[in-house]
Amino acid sequence: MQQNVQPSRPWLGAAIGLAVTVVLLGALVLWRPTTLYLWLKALHVIAVIAWMAGMLYLPRLFVYHCDAPPGSQQSETFKVMERRLLQAIINPAMVVTWVLGLWLAWDAGLFRSGWLHGKLALVLAMSAVHGMFVRYVRDFAADRNRRSQRFYRIINEVPTLLMIGIVILVVVKPF
Repeated sequence: MQQNVQPSRPWLGAAIGLAVTVVLLGALVLWRPTTLYLWLKALHVIAVIAWMAGMLYLPRLFVYHCDAPPGSQQSETFKVMERRLLQAIINPAMVVTWVLGLWLAWDAGLFRSGWLHGKLALVLAMSAVHGMFVRYVRDFAADRNRRSQRFYRIINEVPTLLMIGIVILVVVKPF
């Protein structure tokens, strides 16, 4: 007897997670508790952690994917892992990070702060790296990877360096 198997929908989990986040944020904004800013800041930090976890893990998958022959079962597994990580974790986390970060900066009147300008520049750079990773996922999905393991090992360090700069600017506020 043949079972009716539904295709995998990794975007569905991300969409549900984003919808729940939007509903919770909407409820918080409407309720406007005195601790709203702190709640949104906590959600912002959670989103940043999720974004960074994905940004640090995805290039490691690329390193291992380089060893898998195109079309092999191992290569196809890496394609699924890369796509799901990007669609279900990294992309939604980046969106939530940006939305909450901009709202928090606006609400606190921080757009005149020099440290925030530096942070925004580094977050823009992180977003550009994110865009590069999207392109690499597409290249691997189409069996068009032209880069070496060494390249992905090096590019894996870029999000870490950007994260260090961002954290220093936020905590130390040197200017």
